Amino acid sequence: MNLFAHFGDAVAAALDELIARGEMPAGLDRSRVVVEAPRDAAHGDVTTNAALVLAKQAGAKPRDLAEKLVALLSQNADIEAMTIAGPGFINMTLSATFWPKVLASALRDGEVYGHSTIGGGERVNVEYVSANPTGPLHVGHCRGAIFGDALAMLLRVTGFDVTTEYYINDAGAQMDILARSAYLRYRQALGEDIGEVPEGLYPGDYLVPVGEALASEHGRTFIGEPEDVWLQPVREKTSQMMLDLIRDDLASLNISQEVFSSERALHGEDGGKVAKTLAELRGRGLVYEGRLEPPKSLSAEERADWEDREQTLFRSSEHGDDTDRPLVKSDGSYTYFASDVAYALDKYERGFKQMVYVLGADHSGYVKRLEAVMHAVSGGDARAVVKLCQLVKLYRGGEPVRMSKRAGNFVTLRDVVDEVGSDVVRFMMLYRKNEAPLEFDFQKVTEQSRDNPVFYVQYAHARICSVLRNACEELGQEGLADPDYFKNADFSLLGDQAELDVIRRIAAYPKALEAAAQSFEPHRIAFYLYDLSSDFHALWNRGKESPQLRFILQDQMQLSHARLAFLHVIRYVLGNGLRILGVKPVEEM
Repeated sequence: MNLFAHFGDAVAAALDELIARGEMPAGLDRSRVVVEAPRDAAHGDVTTNAALVLAKQAGAKPRDLAEKLVALLSQNADIEAMTIAGPGFINMTLSATFWPKVLASALRDGEVYGHSTIGGGERVNVEYVSANPTGPLHVGHCRGAIFGDALAMLLRVTGFDVTTEYYINDAGAQMDILARSAYLRYRQALGEDIGEVPEGLYPGDYLVPVGEALASEHGRTFIGEPEDVWLQPVREKTSQMMLDLIRDDLASLNISQEVFSSERALHGEDGGKVAKTLAELRGRGLVYEGRLEPPKSLSAEERADWEDREQTLFRSSEHGDDTDRPLVKSDGSYTYFASDVAYALDKYERGFKQMVYVLGADHSGYVKRLEAVMHAVSGGDARAVVKLCQLVKLYRGGEPVRMSKRAGNFVTLRDVVDEVGSDVVRFMMLYRKNEAPLEFDFQKVTEQSRDNPVFYVQYAHARICSVLRNACEELGQEGLADPDYFKNADFSLLGDQAELDVIRRIAAYPKALEAAAQSFEPHRIAFYLYDLSSDFHALWNRGKESPQLRFILQDQMQLSHARLAFLHVIRYVLGNGLRILGVKPVEEM
């Protein structure tokens, strides 16, 4: 049961009744009508702006319309009291008989409680990580990978048809640099003393196994040969091994993307998909020959060096971008942006209507251009959503963490996962809005305290599992571990304020999922789980202070069963939310 959808239907029915009575005209635009939680809990459980946003269309005063709605809604047995606030908001306090219905519904739904169909099966492509395959993933990639993976799961449980994708940036000059770096390690594997890795090449030890593999496969075939002989086979082998390394790094976070698309494959023979895309878009008037003004950000010296030439451009400024974008370089090769255009059209032709790009904060300049490209190539039928992930700073006890020898110049994703585990990394990377910088302290994230969110949430789940195990032993009823045992539990027996706080939080879960999905913000689920855990721990502590509030009361079996069923519901919600974040709910700590 979605609390707000439930009372949204009640408000809609009241509006329909006013129309049927002729007290309000038909055909009003209700798109701005919302039913949500009040900003101040003291104002009630639910509020609606229906009277406020419809009054002008209805030719009525907001408070007059609100009074008519209140008169009709007062007949609803689930509403105990109502007040009209400010210019016409209707605040509702729900009756004590409503909350047991929420728990009964959640118990029936079990592990899918809160899941929604608001996505309507719309196809969404979520692209994340998409790093150059030139080495292991670093901690910055880690944050984007976790964010993208959790967002994909969040969208799936709210009714979207999601495909996860990795765009392999394997067409640039960096791939030749990688091949030359691997060739150096190949010579090393054959016994040559290579000394210090020259500046401009990749220095990390992760290329040592690549050199050994090349030596095993080709022997001394490439020694002494010119670059044009060995560059392509070395590049292909190295690229394949780097991609395997990246897949393995992602697997350590339980991430497995469904599609891997190659930028290099877009070019193919005679320009491949890129050439065909530009030809098609030229026919649609989106590609033209013209000149660009130098960017305003250039210095006077840079402006003097600006190359004013006629070139092939994309009309992105007509679709929200700051300027039109070049598609072909002066040497005749395609720009990186040309690949972006071809790739956007490729996604649209595969049937996606929303394309989510998860990028690092250093790609903020790409936001408008990606949005403009998708709008242009789809004719406004699809949209790009760009989510930027800010930097991650690593600390140990407040001191910055040094770089990884394996990577050569950064801390790898695998370094972090191997030290504290996938679950800790995933939760902590999501316990902060993606656009906010994140400080990750290895010491703090492993502390067993309320100040460590991942421990606090996992401990709540483990505590519940412990109580349920103990109940089976203490009451001698093995069936207590099975939620189906409690299908007739009398939740009306739960009336303590601490219990009601938890119930209200559980009732808000479906709305929390929908709001997080609609805003593309999985961190909201991490925040919600912490708040629910806080409410549960408060309830636990109340039971320590007042024996009557304990979960198991030998002389009050009906109440004990209601509380144990309640625990199953809390466990469902905690487990459900953790799985959306990609974190395994633990049963013991």
